[in-house]
Amino acid sequence: MIALLLALGSSLAYGCADFLGGLGARNAHVLRTVMIAAPASLTVELLLWPFLGASFSPATLAWGAASGVASAAAFALLYRTLAIGPMNVLSPITALVSAMLPVGVGLVQGEHLGPAGLVGLPLALAAVVLVSAGHGAQSARPSRTALLPAFGAGAAIALQLVFLHQTPSDSGVGPLIVGRAMSSAVTLAAAGLMFRRLGPEKPAYAMPATAGVLDSVANLLFLLAARSGDLAVVAVITALYPAGTVLLARSVLAERIHRGQLVGLGTAAVAVSLLALA
Repeated sequence: MIALLLALGSSLAYGCADFLGGLGARNAHVLRTVMIAAPASLTVELLLWPFLGASFSPATLAWGAASGVASAAAFALLYRTLAIGPMNVLSPITALVSAMLPVGVGLVQGEHLGPAGLVGLPLALAAVVLVSAGHGAQSARPSRTALLPAFGAGAAIALQLVFLHQTPSDSGVGPLIVGRAMSSAVTLAAAGLMFRRLGPEKPAYAMPATAGVLDSVANLLFLLAARSGDLAVVAVITALYPAGTVLLARSVLAERIHRGQLVGLGTAAVAVSLLALA
């Protein structure tokens, strides 16, 4: 139950962070947004160090750095995806892709899915099709340009979660600090190389900074949940985060959610729930 609550908290924080990050990236180059979000996230983790402790063994450094590289890719691809829109379609696709790899890793490591899990996996794939198809000619259908980074973001998020799960259980927030320092360094290096392509537009600092803080909270809750529960279960519950993104997109941006998309979102919720029960 503790792992379940932590995973639900992580999904809520991820959903809010994604909405704010994607919204901030609409008015400026995505790297300018990540340049603000990543250091803000690192600041939060450094502030948590005295309270939660941290160790930096070779395993912590290696897996933490790997998670940081994946996180940098996830930040850029996800914010780019949500900036292109529509959020209420692309966010669930990214979430379902991000859930599949951790489930596979969990099974390989000895975790077992019962009948509910065997039903949940094909339902998750069906949900991707339903949510992507939309309804009618006026449906908010994502272009191929938006779908490719959506799948890439899902894969990068999955790798980040898997790498964090591999870190030593007694390392505290060490993996998060190492990972966020790495992702910040990668982001700043990429921004330096592409400085002339970033354009003059700058994002409102509050949105990406808040997104970075929420992302840090989400990572911490996921790490704690994964240390107290099965990766397959924790990952799919965390993948519920599009619910927050979709609802915010509906209430703030007035993005339409058609009947077919509602069925897809409902199917995704059922699939994730079945996987969690497994």
